[in-house]
Amino acid sequence: MEVWVMAVSPVKVGVLKLGCVGTAPLLEYLLDERADRGDIKVRVVSSGAKLDPEEAEDVAKGILQFKPNFAIVVSPNAALPGPTKAREILKEAGLPVLVVSDLPAKKAAKDMDAKGFGYFVVEADAMIGARREFLDPVEMACFNADIIKVLALTGVFNLLVKCVDGIIQAFKEGKQPELPKIVVDKAKALKEAGYQNPYAYAKAMAAFEAARRVGDLTTEGCFKIQEREVYIPIVAAAHELMRYASKLAEEARETEKSEDMVLRKPHGKDGSLLSKVKLMEKPEKK
Repeated sequence: MEVWVMAVSPVKVGVLKLGCVGTAPLLEYLLDERADRGDIKVRVVSSGAKLDPEEAEDVAKGILQFKPNFAIVVSPNAALPGPTKAREILKEAGLPVLVVSDLPAKKAAKDMDAKGFGYFVVEADAMIGARREFLDPVEMACFNADIIKVLALTGVFNLLVKCVDGIIQAFKEGKQPELPKIVVDKAKALKEAGYQNPYAYAKAMAAFEAARRVGDLTTEGCFKIQEREVYIPIVAAAHELMRYASKLAEEARETEKSEDMVLRKPHGKDGSLLSKVKLMEKPEKK
C-alpha cells in the first residue's frame, strides 16, 4: 500500500558513513557544491574507518536524532553485518534508505530489493590495497584521490546526484520516493558523463574498466594470497593501475576542454539541476 507523503521543504537528508569507499568522502558535497542550496538540510554521522555492528548501531541511532526524511548509508561491502544492521535500524524507524556501496555489495542486491531498500552499487569503486606492509596514511590518501577523480570523470558522481536529487524532489512534491536500484557499470556511468568527443569517451571507458580491475587485484592480494613476497607486489600493482586510471580519466576531460565541450551540471538555489557545455555560457534548466 502506498503511503501518502506530505510535501516538505527543506528536505532533511541523513548520511551515514561506515568505513570508506570512493563515493563516501565527497557525497554530501555533491548535493550542495556551492553551499547555497535552500531546499535541503544535510547531516552526516560517521563511524570513521570501523564498520562493525556495534559502531553501525551507534551511528544509525545518531542519525535518527536529526529526524531525516530519508537516509543514505554508504560503506564498503553492504552485505557485511555492520552496514546490514545500520540500514535495518533505519528502516525499522520508518525511513526510506538508499545504500551506496562497491561491487562486493552486488551479492546483497536481491536481499536489499526484497526488503525495500534502494541501492547504488558501483563496479569501479575498488577496494584499497589494505596490507600493513604497503598501506600507510599517505598511500591511502593518494589512492582515494585517484579513485575520486575516476568516479567523477566517468559519470558515476553525476548519476549518483541524479538519483539522490530524484528522491529529494519526490519529498518536495509530497510524493512517495522511488528508490533507485542500480548496479553502475561503464555504460550507465558514461551515459551521465556527457562526453562528446569519441576519444574522450573511450579514455573514460578505459579508466572505468581499469578501476574495476583494481578491485580484483586488491581482493586477491588482501584475502587470497598469504605469502608476503607475493601479495605486496599485487596490492602495489593495483594502486599503480588506479593511478593510471586516474590519468586516463583526466585525459578524457582535457580532450573535452580542448574543444570547449565540458558538461557542467551545477545546482540552482532551489535545488534544480542546471546544465551547460560552453565555458562562457550561463547554466540553465534543460
